[in-house]
Amino acid sequence: MNNTYVVGHKNPDTDSVVSAMAYAALRNALGDREYKAVRLDHISDETKRMLKMFGFDSPERIRDVRTQVSDIDFDTPTTLDPSVTLARAWEVMHEEQTTAIPVVNPDGTLYGTLSSSDIATFTLNSINDPLVTDLPLFNLLGVIEGRILKDSAGMGDSVSGEIVIALPLAEGSLLFKGRDNIVLCGDQPDMIRRALKENVNCLILCGTNLAPDFLSEFGDSETCVIFTPLDALKVSKLICQATPIMRTCTKGDIVVFHLADYIDDVRETVLKNRFRSYPVLDENDRVVGTLSRYHLLRPRRKKVVLVDHNESAQAVPGLEQADLLEIIDHHRLADIQTTQPIHVRNEPVGSTTTIVAEIYREHGVTPTPSMAGLMTSAILSDTVMFKSPTCTKRDIAMAERLSKIAGVSIEDIGKELFDASASDSKTAEQLIGTDFKEFHIAGQTLGVSQIVCVDSGKMLERKSEFMDSMETLRKKNGYDMVILMLTDVLVEGTHLLYLGSDDIIRFAFSTEPSDNHVFLPGVMSRKKQIIPMLTALWG
Repeated sequence: MNNTYVVGHKNPDTDSVVSAMAYAALRNALGDREYKAVRLDHISDETKRMLKMFGFDSPERIRDVRTQVSDIDFDTPTTLDPSVTLARAWEVMHEEQTTAIPVVNPDGTLYGTLSSSDIATFTLNSINDPLVTDLPLFNLLGVIEGRILKDSAGMGDSVSGEIVIALPLAEGSLLFKGRDNIVLCGDQPDMIRRALKENVNCLILCGTNLAPDFLSEFGDSETCVIFTPLDALKVSKLICQATPIMRTCTKGDIVVFHLADYIDDVRETVLKNRFRSYPVLDENDRVVGTLSRYHLLRPRRKKVVLVDHNESAQAVPGLEQADLLEIIDHHRLADIQTTQPIHVRNEPVGSTTTIVAEIYREHGVTPTPSMAGLMTSAILSDTVMFKSPTCTKRDIAMAERLSKIAGVSIEDIGKELFDASASDSKTAEQLIGTDFKEFHIAGQTLGVSQIVCVDSGKMLERKSEFMDSMETLRKKNGYDMVILMLTDVLVEGTHLLYLGSDDIIRFAFSTEPSDNHVFLPGVMSRKKQIIPMLTALWG
């Protein structure tokens, strides 16, 4: 629950995923907090191939960083089995200074809840109605510190009846009748004889040694005889406290919360109820603690590091409820705001992974060969094999250094990275969604997807499929324009398909479009060659 999440942007590309993994690995190697790389959406086939090539699993997927019950320092009181006595439950409450305890089944799931008011109510009711039914014998012996002097074959493992104290001044009166009573006696020979003669259900001898003589005299009695060192008054109060808590705890429709529940929803539920505490369950419905109103006052916020983006539209949902610690990026500065100063590292290079690799060098840490290979693939992916205008000498030098550590050539990584057959089985919708980003420029909202390939002609054969999917996206999200970049590594240019104004494309790129299509030679970068031109036009 104390993880610091390192996360890239929505629709993560290889650079986004790998920079998060590499930075989390570095911070953990440096002995910092428990950093954990995560992702927001499905990863592309390209990224999957790179992860597989270097022996990594995909990072865990998260949907948002809103505050959850798991972020709260809730209480973890002792849980009790339903068979535990009220007396023991009360001791636990006193020891732990709590007023409510979860009652759990043997498998850890919730049976019910027991509060101090439940115990008080049961105890007060027992004063007016001193009757016990099927009270487990083991429970009774434990509570009154008793031992059995004479068992009763017909009684079984429990005792039942109205509790009667045989007072000396009332020996001449009829205080009990046969099997319906549990009789408490002291040094009262006549009362002991009467109880045994009447075959009362249970005779409890309180601090007396008269039992052996009378037991031989009434050997055929069916009465269960118990000795306790406690006095009769105390025993009379304790008998009801031997009742199993399963008979007094609250069961049925209990308001519970799970670790994954969001605090916003929890607060709303708590305001509608007046319970002192609420059980907290894990994903398997096992009890892990209890939550009270005061726990909601200052919940821990999730800690987050953003990589490869700094724009709210691309960031993890719920970021406003989290503590943003750092941003590591190579894009333009956008609109993310913070409540306090944070570390921001934004550099004009072709890949965020290049910046992360530089941080490795600054701390004197060498990535493992497998991590170095993965980082090389991220740099090659984001710089389109060094052909993107965003690529710098630093990217090239860092990729070459990392590939040597990995023991894999840049050419071999590139062949696997831009596998020409990888997109054959994908739908147009899946291909567009692989590397899709949303931008807000001067009141205009546009979606821009980029597919890097080695055979753009084959991709253009599917133009009608792409245009249909782009139209669906435009209607669904209300985009002013949707653009698809088919970036060809071999010809070093981009076939640009679009939905929107022809004039925008004409003036932004100084070319004449035809049937929603233009070819832009030398254009390889969405960040540096597409978005700036549209920004300049609309701005």
